[in-house]
Amino acid sequence: MISRLLLLFHTIRYLRPIQIYSRIKLKLSRSSIDNSEAPVVRVMSDDWHTPIQHKASLIGLWQFRFLNEEHSLNSSSDWDNKNFPKLWRYNLHYFDDLNAEGASSRIDWHKELFNKWIYENPPALGSGWEPYPTSLRIVNWIKWALAGNELTPECVHSLAIQVRWLSKKLEFHILGNHLFANAKALVFAGLFFDGIEANKWLTTGLRILKHEIPEQILSDGGHFELSPMYHDIVLEDLLDLLNATTALSGRVSDEQLSEWYSVCETMLQWSSHMKHPDGEIAFFNDAAFGISATFEQLKEYAKCLGISFFKKNYPFVNLADSGYIKVENTSAVGFIDAAPIGPDYLPGHAHADTLSFELSLFGHRVFVNSGISQYGNDSIRHFQRGTISHNTVCVDGQDSSEIWAGFRVAKRAHPSVATINKTQKGYDISCSHNGYKRLPGKCIHNREWKFEDTQLCITDNISGVFKNAVANFYIHPDVSVYIKDGTADTFILTMPTGQTAQIKVAGADKSELISTTWYPEFGVKLDNMCISVGFTSPELNVCVAW
Repeated sequence: MISRLLLLFHTIRYLRPIQIYSRIKLKLSRSSIDNSEAPVVRVMSDDWHTPIQHKASLIGLWQFRFLNEEHSLNSSSDWDNKNFPKLWRYNLHYFDDLNAEGASSRIDWHKELFNKWIYENPPALGSGWEPYPTSLRIVNWIKWALAGNELTPECVHSLAIQVRWLSKKLEFHILGNHLFANAKALVFAGLFFDGIEANKWLTTGLRILKHEIPEQILSDGGHFELSPMYHDIVLEDLLDLLNATTALSGRVSDEQLSEWYSVCETMLQWSSHMKHPDGEIAFFNDAAFGISATFEQLKEYAKCLGISFFKKNYPFVNLADSGYIKVENTSAVGFIDAAPIGPDYLPGHAHADTLSFELSLFGHRVFVNSGISQYGNDSIRHFQRGTISHNTVCVDGQDSSEIWAGFRVAKRAHPSVATINKTQKGYDISCSHNGYKRLPGKCIHNREWKFEDTQLCITDNISGVFKNAVANFYIHPDVSVYIKDGTADTFILTMPTGQTAQIKVAGADKSELISTTWYPEFGVKLDNMCISVGFTSPELNVCVAW
C-alpha cells in the first residue's frame, strides 16, 4: 500500500496544474449534445494534394485489419467489443482507410461504413467518442471530402456534432500529441465549414497550435516526447495542416503558415537523422514499424507542399535538445540515447531505456531495443518498457526509471549532459544517469562509447553498492550469433549478407546467450538472441569489431 502511494506521489508531482484541473473538470462535467444544423461547407480550391497513403485496413465489407489483428463488425456492439484490444477499437473509429492505399476502389464500402457508424454510434457513447479517436475521424472524413468525394447531408451533420463534442472535451489533462491532434481536428473543421461557429473552432485550434508547437517541437527539430514514431506522426499532422490551408486558403495568417513550414523543415531533418540504413526509425521509447509514415513518405509529401529537403551527410550528429547522438561511417551507423525520458509532465510513451543504443552494420540492424507490440497495462507492456529489454545496464533487477501502469512513470532517470570528444580514430562519448540512486546502494551508471572506423568499445561503470548488474545486448533476428570456441567471452555475429563482427567481453561474471523476443510491430513478436553480460566489478568492457 505504501509503495503504491509513493508511486502515485512521484507520478502526480510532475503534472502541470492544468492537467489535474482538467481531469477533475472532465470527471464532473456533463456536456450536452448539440444536434443543431451544421454550418455551411466552404468551397475548396483545386489545390488539395494527395496526403500520405497508409496501408489499407478495410479488407472486406465490415472486415478490418489493424495492428496485425483481424476482426469483423458482426453486430453494432462490435464497435466497442471488449474482446478486442482498446487500441484496435480506437483504430476502428479512426476511419484511416478512407485515405489509405487503393481507397478509391473501396468507395462503396466506405459509404456504407459512414452510414453504419452514424447509426450505431450515438453521440457521446463508446470509445469512438473519446477525444483522440474523434479527432482523427474528423480529419479523415474531411480529407476524404477534400479528395473530391461528397459527404452526404447526414455525414456533414454528424461531422458538425462530432466537432462540437470535441471542442468541449479537449485533452488538456493529457497534453502532448493528444492535444495536438485535437487542435488539428478543430483547424480542419474550421477550414472546412463556414460561419461564426466554424471561425470559433478555427480560432481555438490555431491558438492551441500557436502555444503547443514551440512547446512540443524542440530547437533541434525533435518532438518533445522523444519517440521517433510519435515525432513522425506529429510531422505528418503538420504537413496535413499545410495541405488543408492550401485547399481551403485565406483563413490562416502568413506568419503562422511560415512558422509551420519552418518547423516542418527542422522536423524532417530530425527524422532523417533518426533512421537506420533500412530507412526505418530507431527504437527509443514507444516505437514500432507500421504506425507512422516512413521518412521517404514524409519527404515526398513535404516536397509536394513546397518543402525541400537536402540530405546533410554528417559522420556525427548531436541532437542536443533531444538527447540523441548519431555516429556514422562507411560500415556502421550508431544511435545513442543520452536523453531524458521525455517531458516530466508527459512520460506516457517513455521507456526505461536511458543510455541504451542501437547499431547497424553493413546496412543491417544488429543491436536493437525492444520495440512494442501492444498498449495496455500488463506484464508484456511492462517488459517492453523495462530496462531489461534495452541495450543498457540493469542494476539489481530494477528499472532505471519507475515505469508502471502502462503509461506511468514515477521516479525517473536524469542523464548528465553528454561529453563528446573528437579523436584521431573517431568519437568518444560518455554520459551518466542517476536512475539507480533511489536504490539503497545509491548507484550512478556511467557509460562510454568509443566509436572508430572498425570497432565500437563500450565501457560501463557503476559507482555505489549493488548486488548484481547486467548489461544486455539484443541482436536483430536476421543476425546469427554464436559463442566462439566455447569461451563465453567472445561472440561471432554474421550478417544476412555474410559479413561478420566479433564481440569481446572483459570484466564479466558470466556472459551467456539467451533466447528472447523482439517486437518490431504491434501484434508481432520475433525470436532473437541476447548477449547478457554480468558484472564482476564496477566496470565492464565490451568491444564490437567488424
